[in-house]
Amino acid sequence: MLVFRKSMSLAAPIMAILAMAAPANAFTACQITDTGGIDDNSFNQTAWEGVLQAQADLGIDARFLESEAETDYEANITSLLGGACDIIFTIGFLLGDATQEAAQANPDQLFSIVDYSYNPSLDNVLGQVYATDEAAFLGGYLAAGMSETGIVGTFGGINIPPVTIFMDGFAYGVEYYNQRHGTDVMVLGWSPETRQGLFTNNFESLDDGRAFAQNLYEEGADIILPVAGPVGLGSAALANELGPDELMIIGVDADMYQTDPERGHVYLTSIVKRMDATVYQVIEMVRAGEFEGGIITGTLGNGGVDLAPFHDFEGIVPAGLVAELAEIRAGITDGTIVVGTD
Repeated sequence: MLVFRKSMSLAAPIMAILAMAAPANAFTACQITDTGGIDDNSFNQTAWEGVLQAQADLGIDARFLESEAETDYEANITSLLGGACDIIFTIGFLLGDATQEAAQANPDQLFSIVDYSYNPSLDNVLGQVYATDEAAFLGGYLAAGMSETGIVGTFGGINIPPVTIFMDGFAYGVEYYNQRHGTDVMVLGWSPETRQGLFTNNFESLDDGRAFAQNLYEEGADIILPVAGPVGLGSAALANELGPDELMIIGVDADMYQTDPERGHVYLTSIVKRMDATVYQVIEMVRAGEFEGGIITGTLGNGGVDLAPFHDFEGIVPAGLVAELAEIRAGITDGTIVVGTD
């Protein structure tokens, strides 16, 4: 089990699972997804895997509700109130307001929200946040070192912090590579300075993922980072047709080589966010009576974020570049390299 740094301070549901028959004193963990579904190969699914692991290890009961649209958030949370859930997990930045409103109105109900935190904190809400830019920095450095065209690209789903933090780290990693190697690899699709970039404005449309990747490819990008959940599967489909010699994809949230195996050969790597581990940790805290409102943060140093293996690109990524990535990882972990600074 990973150890994470901790700082204290109706639309009808379209699907629900009641996991297993359990004794009267059973513990129930409930999850409300963002749009994209429980099997989105991304953040909803990764968080749910943490609940399922707790079910397997600890014998808890597990339920989820899917949100088809943002208008479902409040109704889905309301439907789980009343004592049936020992902890309610809400997945995604966009559920921040609905979670806060429900938590303040129901102080005895415990919540944990992924990709959001409150200032000041709420006693009955534990935020799970991630220093994704640390792992994305490595991804950007890798992309810059692997690009044959000298152009890489990125786009997001919605212009919100849990999305743009990936894009920030990616751009800074490319910039750091350029500084060290005297190169001029370009990043299309996002500028950390102007905060302007490309966004599909959804997390569902594979057609958008394909179209945005096509546009970046036509502008010369041969490696693309889609930060848009399932939308990125559309980008991978394009790369699959073109071939990885023409276009490679960097996945996000989960190791996409494993979750999208039919197109695994197009994924250079993935920027992994271990929501499963933090969700599992929160369940353990609640069961042990140790829950406190505040924040837990997943970092590169504690394993909460990471760069996935290169899989089919093992042996293709030059040994010198691999060594540089290891050096940079150590620098980020010990604080000698700070993402976003010169």
